[in-house]
Amino acid sequence: MSGVVRLFVAAWPNADVLRQIALIRRPTEPGVRWVPKTNWHITLRFLGDADADAVATRLGTTELPRAVARLGPALEPLGRRQIVVPVDGVDGLAQAVRSATAGIGERDRHRFRGHLTIARLQPNARSTATGHSIQTEFEIDEIALVTSDLQATGAVYSTIARFPTI
Repeated sequence: MSGVVRLFVAAWPNADVLRQIALIRRPTEPGVRWVPKTNWHITLRFLGDADADAVATRLGTTELPRAVARLGPALEPLGRRQIVVPVDGVDGLAQAVRSATAGIGERDRHRFRGHLTIARLQPNARSTATGHSIQTEFEIDEIALVTSDLQATGAVYSTIARFPTI
């Protein structure tokens, strides 16, 4: 796991939550690219190009608080380029991750806002999926250090380390 790679720290939803998200209608619309199920996650911190060993060392020595991720109540836009499921209940965990990894990777550019991205939009694209109701939750008992390999067909994510919450 050594070297500088494109990284983020995430919570992966459990199988039941994935099934519920998969029930969301995903219409074929111009300029809307639906994120594949294998990439659905809650980003706790995006690091960009960073040393994986340094991140793993910091996370491995940090007490990470257990959290209950509450998804919903409905799909909404996040900026102009994403459709997301809002996620509450993970702010404390995200803060612990950000504190543990301070000074590694990219500087945090935005205040944390819990979400799970289900679609990416090209400029000026719109989707009728916004507003679709979803309400579910899951307990986060571990987080993952994930690599992001950008491909022409979209990002390929690989978990390279897992860390339990307490």
